[in-house]
Amino acid sequence: MEDSAAAIIYHGMTFHVVVLCCVTLFLLLVSALVSGSETAFFSLSGNDVRKIRRHDTPVCRRMLNLLGKADLLLATILVVNNLVNIGIVILSSEIIDSLFTFARFEFLFKTVIVTFLLLLFGEILPKVAAQTIPLRFAGFAARPLLVLRWIFYPLSYVLVRTGNRISERAAHHQEISIGELADAIDMTRTASKEEHGMLSGIVSFVNTEVQEIMKPRVDITAVAITDSYEQVKQTIIRSGFSRIPVYEGDLDNIKGTLYVKDLLSHIDRGDEFGWQQLIRRPYFVPEHKKINDLLADFQNQKIHMAIVVDEYGSTQGLVSLEDIVEEVVGEISDESDKDEVFYTRLDKDTYLFDGKTHIGDFERIVEIAEGTFADVKGRAETLAGLMLELKCDFLKKGDTVTAHGVRFTVEEIEGHRIDKIKVRLHG
Repeated sequence: MEDSAAAIIYHGMTFHVVVLCCVTLFLLLVSALVSGSETAFFSLSGNDVRKIRRHDTPVCRRMLNLLGKADLLLATILVVNNLVNIGIVILSSEIIDSLFTFARFEFLFKTVIVTFLLLLFGEILPKVAAQTIPLRFAGFAARPLLVLRWIFYPLSYVLVRTGNRISERAAHHQEISIGELADAIDMTRTASKEEHGMLSGIVSFVNTEVQEIMKPRVDITAVAITDSYEQVKQTIIRSGFSRIPVYEGDLDNIKGTLYVKDLLSHIDRGDEFGWQQLIRRPYFVPEHKKINDLLADFQNQKIHMAIVVDEYGSTQGLVSLEDIVEEVVGEISDESDKDEVFYTRLDKDTYLFDGKTHIGDFERIVEIAEGTFADVKGRAETLAGLMLELKCDFLKKGDTVTAHGVRFTVEEIEGHRIDKIKVRLHG
């Protein structure tokens, strides 16, 4: 009985222990803050981000600052959370040693207590709260996170750069494998031109992103939810499309998709007809989604069109099932398609291209090596984007840039959009 009574000896509270308890409580609050912040910031919907952008307040500006460097935010959260949790474990162990002496099971007792504190107060409760009110939690945590990001910037920056280098190397190894397969196809002489193009399309299929094949925002044909029924019918007739996006206010607020076949039984109705009741729910996809994954989504969801959005939820373009299929089998023409010529050859070394021409298509047309501009194009996908990357500024008519012996000159501008580009080889 004496051994059992002496198994745990309590030494009483001292000022030293009180200080340790206060520091541990503070670290536990920091752990709760950063854990909840991770859930709050990375669970914000596109609509939430649009709300933040519309309200030009100090809190919203701080939130956008953090969201604009999401990789650095995540690295800061992980660094702080790990350092704080290590501190909590060390201080909790010191507190328990100062308060109690154990005859046995000391390690088990410490493990249970510290794990309970960290899981309940440092993870579960803050994450539940952040999931319930992500906007409010993110707004509350924005200022402390900016301070923590500044304090731990060197360490977070190293982690981000290291992660990026690892990702780049992994991607590079994958590209080598795909490139070797593409070279093997290029050396194939027995296949016809059509078969050769289809094989090349299949090889590049898994690495192609939605943004590379989508119809850009400026080319989207859409109807406003406030349009009259007659206006909607006229838009459908002019475009020849069987599915039309419907927006409210602007294209960043897509409300749904209108299927022309749903209107057939109401074709003779007047403007009093509420065509809005026929709108179907839209399907949104991120611009960096791989098209093989999107094809699987289309098959599972039984849909043919999706709205492409960026990380902030803004509409970037539109992609259809036909766009995906064309990546493999080539251009598909139907009775609604118009013959579109996106370039003109002016002489032996001079061309006139549409600004929206894809860089890969341009390289094939002028017969230069694929990937020639990979080192200067940044994230650009079109000739217009390539010129902006090279110039690092807005362009006006007559502006010229040169890369890898090719001279690009702005010939026509429509609004803020580069419409026509003159290309001079060996320029």
